[in-house]
Amino acid sequence: MASARQVNIAIIGAGGVGKCFLSQLESLAARRQNQRLVLTYIATSKKAVYSDSHSPIALDSVVSTLSSSSQAPLALPKLVDYLAASGTKTVLVDNTSSQEIADAYPSFLHRGISIVTPNKKAFSGSYKLWQDIFAAKEEGGALLYHEASCGAGLPVISTIKDLVETGDEVTKIEGVFSGTMSFLFNSFAPTSGSGGGKWSAEVAKAKELGYTEPDPRDDLNGLDVARKLTILARYAGLEVESPTSFPVQSLIPKELESVASGDEFLARLPEFDDQMEQVKAEAQKEGKVVRFVGSIDVASKQVKVGLEKFDLSHPIASLKGSDNIISFYTKRYGSNPLIIQGAGAGGDVTAMGVTSDLLKVLAQL
Repeated sequence: MASARQVNIAIIGAGGVGKCFLSQLESLAARRQNQRLVLTYIATSKKAVYSDSHSPIALDSVVSTLSSSSQAPLALPKLVDYLAASGTKTVLVDNTSSQEIADAYPSFLHRGISIVTPNKKAFSGSYKLWQDIFAAKEEGGALLYHEASCGAGLPVISTIKDLVETGDEVTKIEGVFSGTMSFLFNSFAPTSGSGGGKWSAEVAKAKELGYTEPDPRDDLNGLDVARKLTILARYAGLEVESPTSFPVQSLIPKELESVASGDEFLARLPEFDDQMEQVKAEAQKEGKVVRFVGSIDVASKQVKVGLEKFDLSHPIASLKGSDNIISFYTKRYGSNPLIIQGAGAGGDVTAMGVTSDLLKVLAQL
């Protein structure tokens, strides 16, 4: 029997998603018969584990090895050289949301280092970075997958790529793209018309349950959704310059935009509950509910993020929990869109999207 081919894995990021991914990688490496997956580099922003000889790092103890390490991470240009010098096919797994690492993707790809990542910033930053990344991928003969950058483990990116690459024409994309916003509005304005709490109380509850960022303003400003829409709009053929180049409705009251902390924001949010109550009441008068959605109209090149009202029978209105829903309207699918729905947030499902992308890369190396 031929010896298993080796593929080196380098990982940046060992937080929530990163730890879940490490667990899935350990299981995957144990099952892989025809390829030997070898972890040769792992780093957080402060620490790293690696050796000049690219020696394997044991997956079953990597978390404790990393936490007790006294090594500093390599600067990104040095990391590119280090990974390229191994002489072995290498996959970089970026489990961060770092713009600095995203900006370095062309350097890695140009040297033939493949990348899998949930990092939205690489694909929703400037349009020039988007172009540079895909040009470097072609020049370096590297592979690149980022399913988890939009909808965690849901097959959103792969679906739009399949639609476009098989010659279908995407005309419109609409949906709830944030697990946080989904949870908030399903609780605040349920389709039953009763039972929703005050807006500030729902935001506080969502934070307590771990659905929001440590500072809820990072969810309520709409930028997370805008980043996802930027990525999908670009795949649909629109040259969207950045997530701030189209209308994005922020749910942060102007007076609270510059308060010092997330805790102070939450403490003062009840002062503004009447504004959101009014929005909810207006929708109820029309027999509708309000939801925070993103939409892309390809023909008119309109991209927008914000509050919209929906009939109670609409799929967007009847979401449960923190589910996402994304509807693709295309020439082939006509007036009945292709709909993807399910958990759009969480460490395990996001890591699943990353692991699934790694499997796609491994199949082609």
